[in-house]
Amino acid sequence: MRSELISTQIGASIPVANCVAQCEPIVAAKKTRVFSTRSRPSLGSKKFMANIFSVKRLLLAFGFCLWVTGNGALAADLDLEKADALMKQGKAAEAYSLLEPLEFEQSGNIKFDYLLGIAALDSGKPDKATLAFERVLAVDPNFAGARIDMGRAYFQLGDFTRAKTEFETVLTQNPPPAARATIDNYLAAIEKQESAKKTKATGYIEASVGHDSNVNYATSQSQIAVPALGNLIFTLNATGVKAPDDYLGFAFGGEINHQATSTFGLYAGADVHTRSNNTQDRFDYTSFDARAGVALGEGANVVRLGVLGGRYDLDGKTNRDTSGVNAEWRHLINPANQVSAFAQLARFRFEPTISVNDFDQSTYGVNWLGVVNDGKGLVSASLFTGDERAPERADGGKRFNGLRLGGQVQLNEKTELFAGLGAQLSKYQLANAAFSSPTESVTRDDKQYDANLGINWHYDKVWTLRPQISYIRNNSNIVIYQFDRTDVSITIRRDFK
Repeated sequence: MRSELISTQIGASIPVANCVAQCEPIVAAKKTRVFSTRSRPSLGSKKFMANIFSVKRLLLAFGFCLWVTGNGALAADLDLEKADALMKQGKAAEAYSLLEPLEFEQSGNIKFDYLLGIAALDSGKPDKATLAFERVLAVDPNFAGARIDMGRAYFQLGDFTRAKTEFETVLTQNPPPAARATIDNYLAAIEKQESAKKTKATGYIEASVGHDSNVNYATSQSQIAVPALGNLIFTLNATGVKAPDDYLGFAFGGEINHQATSTFGLYAGADVHTRSNNTQDRFDYTSFDARAGVALGEGANVVRLGVLGGRYDLDGKTNRDTSGVNAEWRHLINPANQVSAFAQLARFRFEPTISVNDFDQSTYGVNWLGVVNDGKGLVSASLFTGDERAPERADGGKRFNGLRLGGQVQLNEKTELFAGLGAQLSKYQLANAAFSSPTESVTRDDKQYDANLGINWHYDKVWTLRPQISYIRNNSNIVIYQFDRTDVSITIRRDFK
């Protein structure tokens, strides 16, 4: 099919009509002087000879236009013939390099666009190939060869839905047996890929090294005044004072998703995080979190309903357990914008000696995610609110409201810059007895702010190196709860897909 197509005579890239149009003003300008009947110069006169030279110049100009036109067509023919020869030799990349500089000039030439598309496709540029084939099919929608190759391009891009559409369209045109066999092979491969996608497992493992300026999230003041005792000064235990340290961290986890039908799926996943401090080992911790649920819907609207559970160990002993339920609705406005709404109900239960800190938490919020910079950047924003019910806690329950902003931008093919900002305002319900005086009741009021900045360097398809810095500051009207913390780390991560 290709050789028959390429052997057809290529139309001139600079039409003769354009050249004639360019020469017409010259002809019009000369007509009255060369062929005027009002005065005929005598043979051999200077005026007669001047007119002769004017006609010669006109013919030379017209001939030059024809020469340019013919050479432009000849050049296009030679380039296509050379590119076709390269393709037959299996040198698709060289053929594409030869044709690509001519794309602007030859765009719309069906024979050029088809050969350019094939060269792009066979040299590993399926995205470029689809653009060329689109131009071909816009001119000739029944061009079966171009439609098959368009399907091949979509297949290489992983867009199996559109690839399947192109192949099935060709089948309606009753293609010859060889083409039908090729299409059947691709459709079988697509079915296999789609079946594999019904169950998908992902995982990761990572290791970190870093420095934390406040491993125990504590105040920097070692002595505080207690208003309930007449502002008597107390010295805090070392565990309650800000302690910096270096640390090593490890984490691993994974998730399995199974799409039972087009509108019903199941998921389950778990994550484990551990941190070992260099000297402050009493604050070493391990956390385990698990989740499972169902996904309902397809396309622009998906709802996920799930359960969650977890355990947090501190210094080798269980500190608290977590359990709860959550729900999320995601709506795709367009390929560049997604909104979601979420809710979570969770129970936090501490080990018996500190069970007065038990609380139930409800959180509700909305989120927006946007794709910017031609797909090279992401921007997100979240608003959330909620409450904690803690009848035995010294400060009682609390109401909280918060905001989170995040962004990511691709610096080059392997590197991304990310950053985030957050704020949460918390108002507790009960007056804190220790920090209230006989004349003034003090109810705890916290304002917490955080920020992070880092880089993801994907030095391999599955390996990522991530240096980052994060900062948290909690302002409180009760000094014992006021702290700040800076964490600097480098993480190496291996993903499994």
